[in-house]
Amino acid sequence: MVNLTDRVAIVTGGGQGIGAATAQRLATAGAAVAVIDLVEANAKSVAAQIAEAGGAAVAVACDVSQEDQVAAAVERTVAELGPVGVLVNNAGVLRDNLVFKMSLDDWTTVIDTHLRGTFLFTRAAQASMVKQRWGRIVNLSSVAALGNRGQTNYSAAKAGLQGMTKTHAIELGQFNITVNAVAPGFVETPMIRQTAARQGLDFEAYKEAVAERNPMRRVAQPIDIANAIALLASEDAGFINGQVIYVAGGPRA
Repeated sequence: MVNLTDRVAIVTGGGQGIGAATAQRLATAGAAVAVIDLVEANAKSVAAQIAEAGGAAVAVACDVSQEDQVAAAVERTVAELGPVGVLVNNAGVLRDNLVFKMSLDDWTTVIDTHLRGTFLFTRAAQASMVKQRWGRIVNLSSVAALGNRGQTNYSAAKAGLQGMTKTHAIELGQFNITVNAVAPGFVETPMIRQTAARQGLDFEAYKEAVAERNPMRRVAQPIDIANAIALLASEDAGFINGQVIYVAGGPRA
């Protein structure tokens, strides 16, 4: 059983989907959680749910691509909850399009959110971990890192996160800090529903078609990803470092 009692966790993009499920899962394991989200109302909703269940949480509005906001979010977390021990870099956006239709803004928004945001939060949070000589960092990659039609920006960002994960694992391992990545496939989240709607797809039909191609014959729910993250954030995963774990129901699903 994952035990994070007395640990402080930061979850970016924690206001919905995988981030919300992860924040709640880590809180269930005993962690005090800073729920970070661009939309403050979403962060407050998840933090309130954690508090209602008997956990400790603080909601922080933050644009992960902005250095000053990231620094302030980490400082507030430390001041209100304590030194950071677990960081989950989950914040992400989609701006899908074929390469000849993709705008520079679509490219920059996705790259800055995923790569710049992960870099900024990791750089800010690792200071607490180094002092404690204990830390767990989990980055959210994706099967899209292997390439996916219409996702030049997203695939590049998620592949970049795998390289960043391995580099930070090498640099921070000496301080008893592990850095790993989880790479989900299709996960039933509000973001995926919104993407399907923008493309004019019937979500239930879309989901059913994906499930038929998956070896497990279903699609992932946010809790499936959150459970893997919780394991990597635990003491039990202390010698798993620099790895990319595909949580997709199969090798690539």
